[in-house]
Amino acid sequence: MDFKGKNVLVTGASRGIGKHIAEAFALLGANVLLNASRESDHFNAVLDEFNKAGYSSAGYACDVSDSEAVKSMFNYATEKFGKVDILVNNAGITRDMLLMKMTEDEWDSVLDINLKGVFNCSKAAIRPMMKNRWGRIINISSIVGLIGNPGQANYAASKAGMIGFSKSVAKEVGKKGITCNVVAPGFIESDMTAALSDELKAKYLEGIPVNRFGQAADVAKAVIFLAGDDSSFITGQVINVDGGMVM
Repeated sequence: MDFKGKNVLVTGASRGIGKHIAEAFALLGANVLLNASRESDHFNAVLDEFNKAGYSSAGYACDVSDSEAVKSMFNYATEKFGKVDILVNNAGITRDMLLMKMTEDEWDSVLDINLKGVFNCSKAAIRPMMKNRWGRIINISSIVGLIGNPGQANYAASKAGMIGFSKSVAKEVGKKGITCNVVAPGFIESDMTAALSDELKAKYLEGIPVNRFGQAADVAKAVIFLAGDDSSFITGQVINVDGGMVM
């Protein structure tokens, strides 16, 4: 699959799934703008890594829940690459707590980044995509948005909201050559999951029919497929990348 000449914006791209998605596009020839919530030594190191690899890439740090900051980011993307053809909304946070103890700030911060951020970025991307009569919006949700999880009412609500949002957008823009789909990862190995006990990992593994944990690359492959022309008749769908955890 070739993405030469396509311009991709990936939010939350400084690590984990977001970084792997950005690199997958870059390896296939796309121009990639990596977003992170703020400037940091780590983000700068990732950008240096991409530059040394010879990728056509750039970085932009901003809070996706800030609509004005998002507008500035898309203006920068336009100046840098001309337009945004493919948007991957991956930025997300967790503030886990049982509902009876959850604070309003813990609720608001998760909904602001995970859901409002998708709204802000998608809104900024839609008009130019409609003008070009081609575009791909791919939102990274979670199986938690489908089945819920104790202690994650805020996170589950944001990820479930993302699914309803995506289906609505797909119906609005389909006639303009734009698709909008969702990828819902399951248990993906990361720095966060590495901290879990072996006992807890074994328990999770019992519920995965393919008998292994997912990798960030598994998610990236699904995103790449949904971004290409081979998926042009697929929109408003949720693709679970979970090894069969949710059926």
